[in-house]
Amino acid sequence: MIAGRNSGVTGRSSSTIVRIAVGGIAIGMAVMILSVAIVTGFQHEIQQKVIGFGSHLQISLYNPANTLGAKPIDRNQDFLKDIQNEPSVKNINVYAHKSGILTANGEIKGVVAKGVSSDFDWTFFEKNLLEGRIFGIPDSQKTDSILISKYIVNKLNLNLGDKVTVVFIQDEKERKRRFIIGGIYESGMEQFDASILLCDLRHVQKLNNWTENQVAGFEVTLNSFEDLDKLDEIISKHISWEFTTLKITDQFMEIFGWLELQDLNVIIILTLMVLVSGINMITALLVFILERTNMIGLLKAMGATNQSLSRIFLYNAAYLILLGTFWGNIIGIGLGYLQYKFEFLKLDKTSYYIDHVPVMFDLNTLFFINLGSVVISLLMLILPSMMVSRIDPVKTIRFN
Repeated sequence: MIAGRNSGVTGRSSSTIVRIAVGGIAIGMAVMILSVAIVTGFQHEIQQKVIGFGSHLQISLYNPANTLGAKPIDRNQDFLKDIQNEPSVKNINVYAHKSGILTANGEIKGVVAKGVSSDFDWTFFEKNLLEGRIFGIPDSQKTDSILISKYIVNKLNLNLGDKVTVVFIQDEKERKRRFIIGGIYESGMEQFDASILLCDLRHVQKLNNWTENQVAGFEVTLNSFEDLDKLDEIISKHISWEFTTLKITDQFMEIFGWLELQDLNVIIILTLMVLVSGINMITALLVFILERTNMIGLLKAMGATNQSLSRIFLYNAAYLILLGTFWGNIIGIGLGYLQYKFEFLKLDKTSYYIDHVPVMFDLNTLFFINLGSVVISLLMLILPSMMVSRIDPVKTIRFN
C-alpha cells in the first residue's frame, strides 16, 4: 500500500474526481447566484417601469365602470397628511386622465393624456428621457408643453418642439387642444409608450369642466415595493367608505403574474444545481472511500470507530464543498458585477422591455443560497459516508 502510494498510483483517480466535483460545485453555485441575480434584476426593472406610469397605489372614488372617466374629488383631503407621515411613503401626487386622439402629419393616434401637477415625482421619466426636458408647472398659468414617447413620435413622424393637436370628447362635443412636444421619453413598455402622454393637470381639469381643486385621485409612491400590501391595509384605515384603493399589482395583474412565474424558473434551477452538486460530491466521496479501503481497515483494527471514520470523510467533503462554494461565489458575483457595470449582454427591447440583461444582488438572498447549498450537500453525504461501517477490517488486511 505504501509502495503504491509512493509511486503515485493510489489516489490519482480520486484526485481527478475530487477536482471535477469541486469544479461542478463552483459552476453550480455560480449558475445559482447569476440566475437569482438576473431574475431579481429583471423583476425590479419591470416593476419600476410599471410603477413609473401608475405609482404603487391609487386612491380614488369608487367607480368600477370607467376609470378614465373617474368622478372628481377634492384635492384637499384630511387623510393625506396621515398617509404622508407613514415611513413607507415616498410621495403623494394628484392625477387625472383624459382619452383623446392625437393628429399630426395626416396621421392619427389614440392617446391618454395624464395630467400631473407640481407635486409629481419625475424621477422615472428623467431616467428614461431621450430628448428635451421635463416641463415645469408654474402657478401663474398652465403650460402647453407635453412629454410624449418615442413610439408615438416615430409613428406620427414628429420631432422635438413640434406642435400637435389632440382632439378630446366632452359632453358629446369635440374639444381640441394644441400642445408643444417639450420632451421625448422611452420606457420600453410598448403598452404604455403607445398611448401615454403627460401634460399639465389644468388642461384635463378644464376639459372635464372641473374646478382647480378637483382631481381624479391620488397616486402613492412607496420607498419599497415590499411594503405594498401592508400599506394598502394602513391606507384603508385612514380613508372613508366612499374612497377605494387600487394596487399596481391588481391594476396590471397580467404583468405581475408573469413576473411571479419567473420565481418558479429560479426554484427549478436552484433545485437542479443543488442536486447536481450533491451527486458530484457523493460520487467523489464514494471513490475516496473505496480507494482508502485498506487504510480504513487498518484504522478499524487499531480501534477506530465507524462514527469517527465517517466524520473524517465528512469533514474532508465539507472542506471540498466550501472550497467549491467559495470559487462559485467568486465566479458568479464577478460575472454579475461585470454585467452590471458594462452591460455587455444585450436583449431585444421589444421582447424583454429592457435592452440589457439586468443584474441585482441581494445580500440576504446570497447568504441563504450559500447556506442552503452547503447544508443540503452535507446532508446528502451522510448516507454514503456510512459505507465505512460495511468495511470489514479482517478482509481488507487479509487481501492487502
